[in-house]
Amino acid sequence: MSEATSTAVEAPAVPRLKQQYNETIVPELEKEFKYSNPMRVARLEKIVVSMGVGAAARDSKLIEGAIKDLTLITGQKPKVTKAKKSVAQFHLREGQAIGAYVTLRGDRMWEFLDRLLTLALPRIRDFRGISGKQFDGNGNYNFGLTEQSMFHEIDPDEIDHQRGMDITVVTTTKVDAEARVLLKHLGFPFKEN
Repeated sequence: MSEATSTAVEAPAVPRLKQQYNETIVPELEKEFKYSNPMRVARLEKIVVSMGVGAAARDSKLIEGAIKDLTLITGQKPKVTKAKKSVAQFHLREGQAIGAYVTLRGDRMWEFLDRLLTLALPRIRDFRGISGKQFDGNGNYNFGLTEQSMFHEIDPDEIDHQRGMDITVVTTTKVDAEARVLLKHLGFPFKEN
């Protein structure tokens, strides 16, 4: 068998943001926090994108739209969250679908974050940055978006209902200051006071 006929299997492309993290951000953070071991540098662990659909208590078709939108945005099928107990005032029954979420890890997480920072956030009208005060005390950052139309994957003509989403970025560090520096290096557009 000659070399010309054999098919070489190429390694999958490394996401652009992950490559930048490994090549430039890790050495910068090592110097900044004076770490002797590169494994001590904060890393992204996972990103959780969730959509609550409270109106699904009255119209069950709304949850299907949320699942479709989350699948398009993240490239992964979401898990449906169900009500844990019945609440009569909210017309809510136990086991009824009220939201959906996706947990992204690995290359999908890096690709989603790259699309979010470079394409989606700049498309928000009158965007002046995201608040830098939404860390939870354990090095994780939470923020919300008011509509799904800022993502290129969503066709604005096919939006049946405007849905907001919450995004949680989970890091390996337990210190908010380190997590903030990591996210700043990754390109998060924090508001300057």
